[in-house]
Amino acid sequence: MCGIAGELRFDQSKPSLKSLAAMLNCIRRRGPNHSNFYINGRIGMTHARLSVIDTSAAANQPMHDAELKLTLVFNGTIYNYQALRKKLILAGYTFFSQGDSEVILKAYHRWGEQCLSRLDGVFAFAVWDERQQTLFLARDRLGIKPLYYATTPRAFYFASNTQALLATTALRASLNATALHHHLMLHAVVPAPQTLLTDIHKMRPAHYMQVQCDGRICCRRYWQLRIKARNHYGMDEKTLLEQLHQELMIAVQRRFSVADVQVGVLLSGGLDSSLLVALLRQCGVDDLPTYSVGFAASGSEHGDEFAYSQLVAQRYHTKHQCMLIDNHSLIRRLPEAVAHMTEPMVGQDCIAFYLLAEWVSRDIKVVQTGQGADELFAGYFWYPLMQGAAFLPELERFCRYYLDRERDDYERCVLKDYQVPDVTRPLVASLLTQAKQAGARSFIEAVLHMDITTLIVDDPVKRVDNMTMAWGLEARVPFLDHHFVEFAANIDAAMKLREGGKYILKQLARRLLPQQIIDRPKAYFPVPALHDVQGEFRQLMSDTLNSRACRQRGLFNPDYIDELLASPQAHLTRIRGNKLWHCALLEMWLQSHVDGAGAAARQHSR
Repeated sequence: MCGIAGELRFDQSKPSLKSLAAMLNCIRRRGPNHSNFYINGRIGMTHARLSVIDTSAAANQPMHDAELKLTLVFNGTIYNYQALRKKLILAGYTFFSQGDSEVILKAYHRWGEQCLSRLDGVFAFAVWDERQQTLFLARDRLGIKPLYYATTPRAFYFASNTQALLATTALRASLNATALHHHLMLHAVVPAPQTLLTDIHKMRPAHYMQVQCDGRICCRRYWQLRIKARNHYGMDEKTLLEQLHQELMIAVQRRFSVADVQVGVLLSGGLDSSLLVALLRQCGVDDLPTYSVGFAASGSEHGDEFAYSQLVAQRYHTKHQCMLIDNHSLIRRLPEAVAHMTEPMVGQDCIAFYLLAEWVSRDIKVVQTGQGADELFAGYFWYPLMQGAAFLPELERFCRYYLDRERDDYERCVLKDYQVPDVTRPLVASLLTQAKQAGARSFIEAVLHMDITTLIVDDPVKRVDNMTMAWGLEARVPFLDHHFVEFAANIDAAMKLREGGKYILKQLARRLLPQQIIDRPKAYFPVPALHDVQGEFRQLMSDTLNSRACRQRGLFNPDYIDELLASPQAHLTRIRGNKLWHCALLEMWLQSHVDGAGAAARQHSR
């Protein structure tokens, strides 16, 4: 995994090396092993490399093929690159490197945009076609890898994070009120192509974009998750379990074997990451590095799950390490983690992943994680609640058990200058309709489809990539292998929901894991101090929300903030998020990115 950025000029001028260098500084931590620039006419590209496949200099980027007159910057991993390489060699192509990056370059030359259907992996990349004077960009099917972009009358910019785009100083860091509504309603999810910043967009998953030198831009979808008529409904449970086992094994093994460096597992002690460890052991992996993180308890909330992770580590003889973070370290490092967020992320596990990644990256470069299983197999507590509310219209069934705020709470939270009509319910309604059009046969199937294709992209998936790559650590997510997702999406939702959710995955786990891991109540990545807000953490949030910068911004209603501060635990969202933390995190991010970007722009102009 790496960081990418670039600039295509529409005004016939040459991209500024100074601007590209500023962008590189903002993506460098994603790729600490090598960095470079490519400038040719109107195009400028830069790349920060994390060396995982073909660690030699031959695979450095930007990768230029003088014969094909194509130049590539790429972030991701192509798991079937060796098979594609063989096909391309048979077609007459010669290679100067051994990795997956050059395979993309040749595949694009051979098949154009049709190459995307052949790429099995996760990716965000840009190819400059010197002959056609066209920039081609693409993002993987499920949005595992980030790709942000911005357009001005004079240029098109792209990057792996928003910080790099803001570093160009060509963009305004103004708030997008529509995106703000989604952020406050959907647990900080702002679906692509919008972001909280008006001038910055993100490419939709499973889409590609062609940008011409005259400013014309064409964006198209190349893949869609479909629930097919030929499905697993008629399959008996034993047969289904065998196929589930095989499909997940393939996804796990692929993400272990396609690397020229050691691969480990972030082992929380929950069902999903524990399954990864068990399956890797079945694949014959010995001496697997595994890592767990825990935090100090707060009030009645326990702060670690070491007992469970160690149970799995002992069973499968992993090289296990546990890291306990005290509250002093947590509060001291929190602003640093926020500064590395491409967008404001309220999930408590952000800081956990940030600090864990720093520690793990000292040992290895690649880990597997369990993200995606809950959305695929209905593992969260709100799915049964939605299922049981069949007396309500479908849109209301979702909103009642998921949206963070009712309209009156939103209007009390945000001052009038930032208020917009309700744009989130219509968005949810549209996504549910799209899911039905893609073959969802029930309301819950439509919700799960929406989760996998939209909500997960800008919540857990984005958090994990963002926080691990801040330390040059690549996180691979086998449950979100697109082949496995297509398989799992066609399992009857009623079977997934049985016995409180994740039934079929738990049945598979009974073959492999201790019962204590499977049947305990579902836990969430515990960072108690950010949920049970008190003491110095409450003071930090108070200082942030009562700061001069916050008051001058005029975003939050001071009376509403006072209510939250008076009783933080009395104001939780429907999915148990702390509203005070949500507001404080958003303001911290704005002070770090929006206010900071303005200062940087002023400094640059001087």
